[in-house]
Amino acid sequence: MKFGVLIFPGSNCDHDAYWTIEQVLKQPACFLWHESHDLENCDAIIVPGGFAYGDYLRTGAIAKFSPVMESVRRFADGGGLVLGICNGFQILCESGLLPGALIRNTGLKYVCKPVQVRVENAATPFTNGCSQGEVLTIPIGHMEGNYFCDADTHSQLLRDNRIVFRYSTPAGEISESANPNGSLDNIAGICSAGGNVVGMMPHPERSAEPELGCVDGMKIFLSMVGAMARTEPFNLLTRRSRDSV
Repeated sequence: MKFGVLIFPGSNCDHDAYWTIEQVLKQPACFLWHESHDLENCDAIIVPGGFAYGDYLRTGAIAKFSPVMESVRRFADGGGLVLGICNGFQILCESGLLPGALIRNTGLKYVCKPVQVRVENAATPFTNGCSQGEVLTIPIGHMEGNYFCDADTHSQLLRDNRIVFRYSTPAGEISESANPNGSLDNIAGICSAGGNVVGMMPHPERSAEPELGCVDGMKIFLSMVGAMARTEPFNLLTRRSRDSV
């Protein structure tokens, strides 16, 4: 099962993601250059963290126009798995693959520390290896991680169970004190309507092996491998209707 890791000018977590996939997860991986349309027959795409195009204009605003993102959109529309991490989450929102936007942290400071996130939806391809309500410790590192959307979009996310992660206390409580950036409803990650695209601000690749002090992030990547082992594209809405029959 082959992973593709995008590279934009300014990406700085691309090699971290590549290392985690190839050396820790033991799955084939390749880098995908921003000027190329070729996804090289990858089964899953990682849009990594960093500062794509220097975060000029606003985070992700230029990256969404890159040739590779045209291919990623088509890939996602066909049910392919796409994970956006930190700056990757910002790019997915700017590209229209996910709703809402990531704006400046309420404290107006860069925040870099381990945080706890509660798994709100364990039925996605990215969380099927987790338990519902499980609390994961995963680091963050961002200046614009404050997720925001309008009231109608928020209602839709709630109705369709598309909030995947919320910032929480170690005990799993959702509180203002556990929110590191002012994110609406403590949102740390969401998924697309089909469930095959996820954006998250925490960095699972930074908590994927014991040397990093935590391995909770590996559950995200292991979940993806498990999902890709299925023979059909993942569609959360289709699977919900099947499960209800």
